[in-house]
Amino acid sequence: MAGTIHQFTSCSADYDSPVTKPVVYRAQRIVTMDDDCPSAQAVAIRDGRFLAVGTLEEVLAAVGPDHELSDVFTDRVLLPGLIDQHLHPILGATTLTTEVIAPEDWILPRRTFTAAVSEAEYDRRILAAHRSLPDGEWLFSWGWHALWHGPLSRERLDRIVKDRPTAVWQRSCHEWILNSAALDAIGLTYELTQGHGLASEQLDWERGHFYENGSMVILAQYLFPHFVTTERFHTGLNQMVEYLHMNGVTAINEPGIYWTSEPWDLYQEILGHDDVPFESTFMVQARTQPLRELSPEQFVSDASSQVELGSGTKVRMIDHHVKLFADGAIISQLMQMKEPYLDRDGNPDPHHRGEWLMEPDQLKIVFDTYWDAEWQIHIHVNGDLGLEVLLNIIEEAQRRKPRDDHRTVIVHFANSTEDQVNKIAQLGAIVSANPYYPVGFADKYSEWGLGPERADVMVRSASVLRRGIPLSFHSDLPMCPSDPMLMAAYGVNRTTPSGRVAGPEQRIGIHDALRAVTIEAAYSWRREHELGSIEVGKIANLTALDSDPYDSDPKLIGQIPIRATVFAGRVFDVPPELIAQRNGAVGSVAEISDSSSFSGVNEHGCACEIAEFIANYLAQSARAA
Repeated sequence: MAGTIHQFTSCSADYDSPVTKPVVYRAQRIVTMDDDCPSAQAVAIRDGRFLAVGTLEEVLAAVGPDHELSDVFTDRVLLPGLIDQHLHPILGATTLTTEVIAPEDWILPRRTFTAAVSEAEYDRRILAAHRSLPDGEWLFSWGWHALWHGPLSRERLDRIVKDRPTAVWQRSCHEWILNSAALDAIGLTYELTQGHGLASEQLDWERGHFYENGSMVILAQYLFPHFVTTERFHTGLNQMVEYLHMNGVTAINEPGIYWTSEPWDLYQEILGHDDVPFESTFMVQARTQPLRELSPEQFVSDASSQVELGSGTKVRMIDHHVKLFADGAIISQLMQMKEPYLDRDGNPDPHHRGEWLMEPDQLKIVFDTYWDAEWQIHIHVNGDLGLEVLLNIIEEAQRRKPRDDHRTVIVHFANSTEDQVNKIAQLGAIVSANPYYPVGFADKYSEWGLGPERADVMVRSASVLRRGIPLSFHSDLPMCPSDPMLMAAYGVNRTTPSGRVAGPEQRIGIHDALRAVTIEAAYSWRREHELGSIEVGKIANLTALDSDPYDSDPKLIGQIPIRATVFAGRVFDVPPELIAQRNGAVGSVAEISDSSSFSGVNEHGCACEIAEFIANYLAQSARAA
């Protein structure tokens, strides 16, 4: 923009790299996300920071004669480095290394898994996977969901895959179905599943079905030596690095893991490598603190010790941020709702209910402790009743101890009312939403569970913005593909597999959608001074696109080719074969089948707690080795 120049004056105190010659990049267009200079033609980078932004003439004048002029982005559109505000590396590493058979396409580095949306297609894909494997090898698959694929059982798997050990991980990661050969291979018998309290109740031996504690307390000790191996984790995490780069991601956060040294070492080894083109931060979760019999007086010191344990630069814990949980997950409709769930005839369903991940009284105790300590609180919440409980807790805390700029983050934000959105604004909270929910689930949930009215207004993005509430997007990988441009497209279009628009009044504009995966994501981490926009002094992270999303068909913005990223001033080209692969059926949700069957037992929560469980298992395995 002519007449506007931002010139570098100083680096941040923690940036100690030696001064080098600045590089000036010119581009077709630079979208800065800086309201004072929204569009530019050139940007200068020195020592990993933005040095100047403006027209080419202005930038050249600012940097002086001793510079390098690069044309590598001349035909590209540059955005601030894209951010995935909330994902789970451990789950991404373990689920996406299996045979993925899910209700949506998954475009991964050098392989694509197309959607399966009926029982017949699911069975065909399991059989094909079986036939592709050598004798004696396990078949692990992730992505089954009863609403698309019908009830799954040991008997059904035995018919398809009789002799090969086969284990199917449900789409939410909270359930497993094993065939008889798998149960025999791990040496698990009915007798061994008994006497474990609640865990023994959360399984169906005849169906080979293990969920929640039945999965984590009983099954895991037998299955995980075969599944969660260090080799699989390394392979999967390296794949995830390539996957995130392919999708233009330059910063991620894993919320809610209680880290021990061994899993942390694995992350430092892989995610912290010099050639990884993004940074990874992690957040303390406090849900398990009461379960570990800590007193409220111990909560903050325990969290601080975790932050200290995870100190670092490229891979690190973020200080004074904590993750809490309200109600259950959306994928199996376990969120706490004000009005009853509905059966397929539209009548209240007495057998369908939500669950609390933290009972309201306990949630309030933990919330108040961190509120009083002036930590920033991120809270998983999906149902409108769960949100109501949370907002009442925030309101009481504000009355008791007022806080300015507390930025309490409403995480996921599946179901809400307009009055609740108003209250979020009044209380000074912010929202980080998963824009995939209405796209992936509104059609099916209109038929069963929520009904059309509630299903279509999931993730009230436009309502949030109208109230002036900061809105960011996240994938919750593997709950949604970790592709920020695709997430922006979800927010803009809200188009379901049937081709209709779910809640058209909740669509947002392309600028707001791109802000949700750049500057607003950084704001939710309290890092808007470092990331999320192209401004002098900020870390030089960029994502290079083939074309301008503002001039593109809104339906196609998720498929704009991503050519490269810049991380801390270093250019990382996306390999041509990955560009071509991503530009195919990128992350599309397939047409929903008319299967009406449901398993009837889905008592599970969210991805965060499963990620924590696997992390701790890896730690124990490392210690044993």
